[in-house]
Amino acid sequence: MPHRPLARALAALVAVVTAAFGAVLVPGTAQAAAVNYVALGDSYSSGVGAGPYDWSTCLRSQKSYAPLWAAAHGVTSFSFPACGGAVTADVLNNQVNALSSATTLVTITIGGNDAGFVDVITSCRFGSTSSCTNAVNTAKAFATSTLPGRLDATYAAIRNRAPNARLIVLGYPRLFETTSCGWLAMSTYKRTILNEAADVLASVISARATAAGATFADTRPYFAGHGVCAGDPWINDVSGLIEAYHPDSDGYRYGYLPALNAVTG
Repeated sequence: MPHRPLARALAALVAVVTAAFGAVLVPGTAQAAAVNYVALGDSYSSGVGAGPYDWSTCLRSQKSYAPLWAAAHGVTSFSFPACGGAVTADVLNNQVNALSSATTLVTITIGGNDAGFVDVITSCRFGSTSSCTNAVNTAKAFATSTLPGRLDATYAAIRNRAPNARLIVLGYPRLFETTSCGWLAMSTYKRTILNEAADVLASVISARATAAGATFADTRPYFAGHGVCAGDPWINDVSGLIEAYHPDSDGYRYGYLPALNAVTG
C-alpha cells in the first residue's frame, strides 16, 4: 500500500496536470483527430463516367474517388459539392461556400473545362487532323497563359475559406494509349497530341498548386496502360456525350483513389 502522504501528493500532481493540459490520456485511448472533408471540383471529381448519379444536375457518383476515400477513412464529416462541367468560376461562386474554418481536408480537380476540354475532344474525335491540332494548340496556349491566374485565385479562395485545411489538387490522366487501335478510333497522331496537352495541363496545375502550398497528386502514372485503346481501359471512349473520355468506376477506384491515398498516407 503506498504511503498516504505520497499518494496525496501524486493525486495533487495529476490534478494540476489535468487542469493545465486537459484529461490525462491512458496509452491506447487517444482519440483520432477529426477529419472534415470537402470534395470540390469538376466532373473528374463528381464521378462522371462511373454512375449511377444523384438527382442533382452535377452528376455526382458515390463511385468517385472522394466518397470512396471518405468511406474508407471514416471521416467525421463529408461534403461533396463537386459538379460536372465546373470551371474555376463555379468553384469560386458556388462550391467554396461549403468550406469553413472547421474543414481539415479539401480535394479538387479543376482547370480542364477552363481550357476547353469538351471542345478539344469534340474537334479531335469528329473533326479533321488540322482542326484537332488547332484546338489542342489553342488549349495549350490558354493553359500556359490564362489558366495559372484562375488557378491561383481559386486556391487562394479555398485557403481563405478553409485556413486550417490541407489542400490536395489532383491532376488529370492521359486519356489514350498510342498503340494500335480499332479502325474507328482516333489516329495515333491525334491521341499523341491530346496526351501532350494533358502533360502541359498537369505541369501548369502542379506548378500553381505548389506555389499555393498545396499538395499535387499526379494521376498519370496510375492510369498508365489503362487509357482508351488499352486492353483494360479505365477511361470511357465514346459511350455517350456525357461520359465520354471520363474515368469509369475502375478509373476512380484504381486510378484516382490510389493517387489520393499516396499523398494522404
